[in-house]
Amino acid sequence: MKKVNQLSEADHKLVTEAVGEAEKSTDGEIVTIVTDLSDKYHDAGLHWAIGMTFLFLSTLAIFPAFYQSIITGLFGGWEQDFTTAGEMMAILFIASVTLFLIMRYLFAWMPLRLLVTPKATKQRRVRRRAIDFFKVGAERRTIGLTGILIYVSLKEHRAEIVADAAIAEKVSPEVWGDAMVALIDEIRAGQPGKGMAAAVQHVGVVLHEHFPKTDHNPNELPDRLIEL
Repeated sequence: MKKVNQLSEADHKLVTEAVGEAEKSTDGEIVTIVTDLSDKYHDAGLHWAIGMTFLFLSTLAIFPAFYQSIITGLFGGWEQDFTTAGEMMAILFIASVTLFLIMRYLFAWMPLRLLVTPKATKQRRVRRRAIDFFKVGAERRTIGLTGILIYVSLKEHRAEIVADAAIAEKVSPEVWGDAMVALIDEIRAGQPGKGMAAAVQHVGVVLHEHFPKTDHNPNELPDRLIEL
């Protein structure tokens, strides 16, 4: 995924400082990642193009007279008698391929592709990408297995919090609800940096409760906001 730099330097500084401040009181390690888009959803565009083509062929089978009138209009209003089934099949094939290519071109436009992609699909893809990043950058990379990822995918309007084993054993996913609310409210207000910082603060409070700071726990994961 190419870097989009949708957050300002001030946003990066705000989030980085929030992470540093939160980690002063806990052995937990907070990682923050923001990305523009978690998936390209090419399959969604393909499925819609196939679906529209299938719908065309289905309506053709149900209302053949309607399409026959369209063909007649293309010939200047003169009735066209197709002498072979091959001629009709050729016209249908060309029409189907043309429709499919038009739909593929339309759904190549990302805003439209995102619009028609089901929310459940976007939710799964964002969650999967968050877990992938967590496995690469945070999972089992701390002494006490206390890494946690706050992940935001801007265009899908989705956010995820993924925690390492020690945290997951003590903290149920519902506990992160306040952090998610604070994050989403600020993002909706057009302030993703403040949203990330607010989420970090909430997560820090929970981590302090379950994993208070000890003397022998170094800073093992980067504090800086990662923008992909």
